[in-house]
Amino acid sequence: MEPRRIRIGVDTGGTFTDVVAVDEATGATTTTKTPSTPADPAAGFLAGVRKVLDLLGLDGTAVTAVSHGTTVATNQLLEGRLDRIGFITTEGYESVLEIARQSVPDGYGNSWFWVKPPRIVPADLVRTVRGRLDHRGHEVRPLDEDDARAAARSLREAGVTTVGVCLLHSYADDAHERRVLEVLREEHPDAVVSISSQVLREYREYERSVTTLVDAAVKPRVAAYVSAIRERLDGVAPGVPFSVMKSNGGVLSAEEVVHQPITTVLSGPAAGALGAALVAGAAGFDRVLTCDGGGTSTDVTVVVDGEPALTTEGSVGAFPSKIPMIDVVTVGAGGGSIAWLSPEGTLKVGPRSAGADPGPLCYPSGGEEPTVTDAHLVLGRIPPHLLGGEIPLSADAARAGLAALGERLGLSLERTALGVLEVSAWNQANALRQVTVARGLDVRDFTLTTFGGSGSLLACRLMDVLGIPRTLVPRDPGNLSAFGLLTVDVRNDHVQTAISRHDDLDPDRVRALYAGLEAEARRALDGEGFGRGEQRLQRSADLRYAGQAFEVRVPVAAGEVTGAVADDVAAAFHAAHRQLYGYDLAGDPRQAVEWVNLRVSGIGPIRRPALVELPAASGPGTDRAVTGTRPVCFDDGWADTPTHDRARLARGDVVRGPAVVEEFGSTVPVHPGFRASVDRLGNLLIERDAR
Repeated sequence: MEPRRIRIGVDTGGTFTDVVAVDEATGATTTTKTPSTPADPAAGFLAGVRKVLDLLGLDGTAVTAVSHGTTVATNQLLEGRLDRIGFITTEGYESVLEIARQSVPDGYGNSWFWVKPPRIVPADLVRTVRGRLDHRGHEVRPLDEDDARAAARSLREAGVTTVGVCLLHSYADDAHERRVLEVLREEHPDAVVSISSQVLREYREYERSVTTLVDAAVKPRVAAYVSAIRERLDGVAPGVPFSVMKSNGGVLSAEEVVHQPITTVLSGPAAGALGAALVAGAAGFDRVLTCDGGGTSTDVTVVVDGEPALTTEGSVGAFPSKIPMIDVVTVGAGGGSIAWLSPEGTLKVGPRSAGADPGPLCYPSGGEEPTVTDAHLVLGRIPPHLLGGEIPLSADAARAGLAALGERLGLSLERTALGVLEVSAWNQANALRQVTVARGLDVRDFTLTTFGGSGSLLACRLMDVLGIPRTLVPRDPGNLSAFGLLTVDVRNDHVQTAISRHDDLDPDRVRALYAGLEAEARRALDGEGFGRGEQRLQRSADLRYAGQAFEVRVPVAAGEVTGAVADDVAAAFHAAHRQLYGYDLAGDPRQAVEWVNLRVSGIGPIRRPALVELPAASGPGTDRAVTGTRPVCFDDGWADTPTHDRARLARGDVVRGPAVVEEFGSTVPVHPGFRASVDRLGNLLIERDAR
């Protein structure tokens, strides 16, 4: 008999670390969870790997690969835990970080009260060098190496060990930046350095500068974290390939991630979106809203035709990040989100979270403020324990905390708990509107796919609030992000700014630039171990109407770039602009089209795990899955409600509300007036009950 071989996905969240193992021969999956360890995230990672191996009765020799989704870079940026950073830029551009952009968060109405946050680099740690390139990369003035040496020595003497370099127009030619990097290595060899031509070879000086500085800022911590996991993982499964999820929907080897740490800033949410896209697509749904509810936050995105939306206009906290990333909107509405009173006396939920430590009030070592999880427990919507009994929950502690909050609001215990869940549901609904209605999409045209430990708890209420026709809850929803890690390819994105009017486009130049980008992509995939026959390259381009500030990305066909091919790209741009904004200017001879960025994505495909079909039910009814009853409070009051073990449900089963469906990592309350049916893949499909 052939020895068993498994691949493992590990997604570290704010409260739990989720683990999925896939048998390479059968496609069977094994899932588990373990509490996250914020003080040392690598410890929770290794605990999860060991736990799933113990469940399978295997040792590390059975592991063929490990993929990881991490929030280390994200949390560092969100929490503002940044070391002192130095910034070297072109003379005359030392104030680029202060000038920034004119946009104001949360709309124009707050502009009277908004104050710019502190810059990522204070003015006293900015250094300039003389030398100038034009926008095509032609040297106007040679680099002054004496300036570069003076800047390096000055930052060394100031005790700065992290440095970002962004010189004007270095996206067009990186010679000056590479020389500054060499000087830094000579004069300040202990410094961690990021240069913009290696991080983001794209125009817009402010965004390119901040993206480079963010990369430099997270590089030491990400490197230390990945190295710690690599070392500990070798103690369990020596030499096993270890990859990390990137924000763009691909994975990268841990060795390469150390050199590109900014690519991991939305690592975890990206894996969940891709896992949801795969499962929903297999179930027959091509227009999907994903809702990934964890302990700290809920992440939402749009999936059309199996592909999550991508953007290069994202940000993490206060920092714009123009790297390609799945277009995820995050709201502080997770299971650990804290309920509190505003100074005006109104009920608020989040964005502060109790996280894994200390956790909600009901946890064995819980905090002192009521959370969304406490409200669900008090209302009977979740069982009195988590993870199949591993974590007992104290309903008395949850009641005491919510009752105290209710006294301040003048509400009963039940009304307070219901209010907490209502506010949380509207927080999630507003995030879903942000990725649909605010972008010209009708939310009612989509299927909601909920996952994560808390993602499905408010599914029925979200359907009511938004008018969504159905919700899909995948199998093992609490571990879908970890499963998603095993479904994604290795992917690297390469970009080159090359601004040109469409009528003046030089096909030979475009062809040469694409050839250079494709050569970079192939070299990167070579380094990841993919043969030339396995590699896939995808071209795209960013176009805009002349005078616009932002671009629209459209695909570009492989092969020769001829005038006809360029015209097809322009036509695709007009169509995409019309779809996004409701109009196009294709028929206006006065309106020129501009090409801005050329892009190539290099993809190394992996073998995806199979989705196993569920056996059909052996007989009518779902009594075999009923584990008991308990009082549950829904929006219209308390009801004795049957609880179901999801593992005992079979294909074709229908559970009518009021009911609660429970499993190891997640719970689905089915409200009165709704029903949940089991499809061929074991998904729960929640719809309004016409009966």
